[in-house]
Amino acid sequence: MLAFAGVAVLVILFPGPSVLFIVSRSLSLGRVPALITVVGNQAGELLQVCAVALGIGSLVATSETAFTAIKLLGATYLVYLGIQTIRRGDVPDGLAAGRSTASRRRVLAQAVTVGVTNPKTTVFFAAVLPQFVDVRLGHVPIQMLALGAVWAAIALISDSLWALAASRARDWLTASGRRIFRRMQIGSGAVMVGLGVGLALTSRSTST
Repeated sequence: MLAFAGVAVLVILFPGPSVLFIVSRSLSLGRVPALITVVGNQAGELLQVCAVALGIGSLVATSETAFTAIKLLGATYLVYLGIQTIRRGDVPDGLAAGRSTASRRRVLAQAVTVGVTNPKTTVFFAAVLPQFVDVRLGHVPIQMLALGAVWAAIALISDSLWALAASRARDWLTASGRRIFRRMQIGSGAVMVGLGVGLALTSRSTST
C-alpha cells in the first residue's frame, strides 16, 4: 500500500485532464462548486475502482467497443459542459454563488459523470491496481478497493489545492472587471471543449 501511495503521489501531482477540468470549473463557477467538483470527480473514479475490482474494468481495458463507447460518451459530455459554460453569459454571481442546493447537486452530478466516463482512468486502474495486490492474502477485490481509497484520499488533497488556487485567481480576475471575467469564462469553457475533443481522439493507454 505504501508503494502504491508513492506511485499515486507521483501520478496525481503531475497535472492532467482531471486537474484542467477542476481548474476550469473553479475559474468559471467559483470556490464552492470547484470543491464539489473535486469530490464528485473522485467519487466517479472510486466507481471505476469498484468496476475494476468486480472485473468490469478488464472489459473496458480489452474491448475496443466498450472503450470507444465510454470514451465518446465522456467526450460528448465534456464538450456539452464547455459549451454551456461559454453560453452562460457575463453574470459573475450565477452558479458560483451557490445559492441553491439544487445547483450544487447538479455540479456534483456533472463531476461524477465526468469522473466515471473517463475510460483511460479505468484502463489505468485495471493495469496498475493488480500489480500492488497480494493474491496470497486473498480478498483481492477488497484489496483493490483499499488501494482505490488511498488514491482518492491523495487526489482529494491535491485537487482541492488546485481548486483553491484557481478560485483565488478567479476572485482577482473578477475584481478586475466584468469583461475580464467573461473572457475567463469563455476560456474555461474552451478548455472543457478541448478536453472533450482530446478524449474523443485519444487512443487506449494507461495514462490518465
